[in-house]
Amino acid sequence: MIILASASPRRRELLSRITKDFKVVVVKDEEKTDYKRPHLYVQALAKHKAERAAESAENGDVIIAADTTVYFKGKIFNKPNDAEEAKRFLKTLSGNRHGVYTGVCVIKKGQRSQTYYCRSVVEFNDLSDEFIDAYVAGGSPLDKAGAYGIQDKGVVKRVVGDYDNVVGLPLQRLKKILGE
Repeated sequence: MIILASASPRRRELLSRITKDFKVVVVKDEEKTDYKRPHLYVQALAKHKAERAAESAENGDVIIAADTTVYFKGKIFNKPNDAEEAKRFLKTLSGNRHGVYTGVCVIKKGQRSQTYYCRSVVEFNDLSDEFIDAYVAGGSPLDKAGAYGIQDKGVVKRVVGDYDNVVGLPLQRLKKILGE
């Protein structure tokens, strides 16, 4: 059985593109790591989630966990704590390019595990204060790293790299791992 250790509806939707045979297990735990470099940060959090989900899995189960963050000018932007923080994130990212990192850990219980990351570059449109206020009031940014959804209109000018990575689960390498 494939187990997706994530509460994200976007990750669920992405995984369903490559398999319909999976179940979701939400790991309720503090997401914490001492790493400051974004690729190490997201891999450590993904590995922790996968290991926690594996504790209740059976031998032969495949556990997939992921963590996504936005990285800009030496700072990590996770999910905002509130609307005001979301507005600050969006104002900071407005008109700029930033990195989006997703760490993925796949554990084949009783066999092996693999942890990797994917990086994409996102360029924001210039966002007006009015746009930011309305966007945040709509609620979409509050559960997303960097306070935005790549799929939301008007925010992103362009993406260089894996679009699915920005949504929250880079599928290309995951398909290969699941096929092994």
